[in-house]
Amino acid sequence: MEYVLETEKLTKQYGAQLAADSISLHIPRGTIYGFIGRNGAGKTTCMKMICGLTHPTSGTIRILGLQNSGYDRIGSLIEDPGLYYNMTAAQNLRCRCILTGSDPKKTVMPLLETVGLANAANKNPSDYSLGMRQRLGIALALVGDPEILVLDEPINGLDPQGIVQVRDMLRSLAQERNLTIMISSHILGELEKLADVFGIIHKGRLMKEIPAAELSASTSNTLEIRTDDTAKVCSMLAETAFSASVTGADTVQIRNAADRSIEINRMLIQGGCGIIESRIIRSELEDYYLELTGGAEK
Repeated sequence: MEYVLETEKLTKQYGAQLAADSISLHIPRGTIYGFIGRNGAGKTTCMKMICGLTHPTSGTIRILGLQNSGYDRIGSLIEDPGLYYNMTAAQNLRCRCILTGSDPKKTVMPLLETVGLANAANKNPSDYSLGMRQRLGIALALVGDPEILVLDEPINGLDPQGIVQVRDMLRSLAQERNLTIMISSHILGELEKLADVFGIIHKGRLMKEIPAAELSASTSNTLEIRTDDTAKVCSMLAETAFSASVTGADTVQIRNAADRSIEINRMLIQGGCGIIESRIIRSELEDYYLELTGGAEK
């Protein structure tokens, strides 16, 4: 698999505090990589190092195969779009074009059309909604035609309509331009709808990288049965191809069995097991994240 962005043991230390501790990321070309973690987990620190906005204490970054180089192929929106509020949206983009050596005539209006702001090109960002300002920030990040886009909390604070607009725009960018996007968000339900791969960071350490398909298979295909005799249920299931585990005083879970629930329930009832309840667990990204980081108890 081709990785357009990799880090190896990327570390950032401020005094005695390890903001990022030996982070090794692997981001495939053309994917949307969801970067997940609590406030203070190290997401923004990692993104700043990846974009060349702060220097690592140690570790390496490979961008398009280039070690500690290639930062000009990354467009970023970290923390704030950095807009000039006394200038129009088009003027903001022209300034960025001048700074990056891009042709304003070939860049400004096409990018405003891409982010859905062509009709508001001559308005100042001070007259924009928060969602419109975020889209303008993404347009600024796209100046220079980068191959990688790094976005830190681009949907934070948006209303539901703004979230949908940004989500649909990012999906289109990834598909139409084969753009690789790294995005962080606290709104895990929305990130689950968007990302192809997830990286979970906790207390400065990378806990897990997992493809969306693998996450779906591991969390949403479990049959949970409440019974008056867990030992008997496990014994009967041991004679079949199903693997069961006792997860509570009266609860048994069977992995990869949701599509066989009717068959399993019928077999257990015919075998004399008392079934109190049977349900398919549809865990989401948030549940997986909490379980992985130990946050469910907190």
